[in-house]
Amino acid sequence: MKKIALNGAGLLVALFAAFPVYWMISTSLKPSKEIFSSTPQPVPTHPTLAHYREILTGNLIPGVSFADFFLNSALVAVSTVVLSGLVALLAATAVARFRFRLRTSFLIMLLIVQMIPLEALVIPLFLMIQRLGLYNTLPSLILTYLGFSLPFAVWMLRGFVAAVPKELEEAAAIDGASRAQIFRRILFPLVAPGLVATSIFSFITAWNELIFALTFINDQSRYTLPVAMTFFFGRDDTNWGPVMAASTLFTLPVIIFFLLVQRRMVSGLVAGAVKG
Repeated sequence: MKKIALNGAGLLVALFAAFPVYWMISTSLKPSKEIFSSTPQPVPTHPTLAHYREILTGNLIPGVSFADFFLNSALVAVSTVVLSGLVALLAATAVARFRFRLRTSFLIMLLIVQMIPLEALVIPLFLMIQRLGLYNTLPSLILTYLGFSLPFAVWMLRGFVAAVPKELEEAAAIDGASRAQIFRRILFPLVAPGLVATSIFSFITAWNELIFALTFINDQSRYTLPVAMTFFFGRDDTNWGPVMAASTLFTLPVIIFFLLVQRRMVSGLVAGAVKG
């Protein structure tokens, strides 16, 4: 009986979490008359792809299409994932394998940095980006998101590196393997689940972020998708059909990315939490 109750509660939570996603997709397939009907229906009675065609073939901003915003977001997100994974793995290896001065202080700082509200960093980072000459460029967003994702990534990967027995590396060294070969053939495959777990966090951070993208980018052709989404909301009214269609397309890459790496994600989260 207890198991049935737990399963029922879990099902209710899943339905509660999935309903907004279902309503978003359902609304994106409804004609405008059904969307603004006084008695909205959960299932479209006359499904249409008109809102998707409007988004994909039209221009939200003169001369800039939805595909341009999508490519900007993809470039920023993928670059953040690759750079954060590489830098975090090297930093985690140093922290887990070597003993150096202020090592403990460095680990504590990783936790403290994650407690700082991002809103408090907008002005300092804006001034720094201007001094570096990166204002109104996509690299400014990549560097910013890299800074946000690195503390979590280093902390997570530290547990994976510490879980790898040193004897494996020593045996490889005796067989004549160089440090680069040991890193590539021994350490990297064993910490791959951790890279998957941290890459999801980095991808979602870069894909969904709005405040810094709106602050650091002034050229409309370089806007990312979160910024582009704000153009669907007018001062007096909102066309909810295109909004829901754009939201669906905006959500798809995250879902696809998660499905591709979900097998390694659970083992990555668990393994990184029990060692180190």
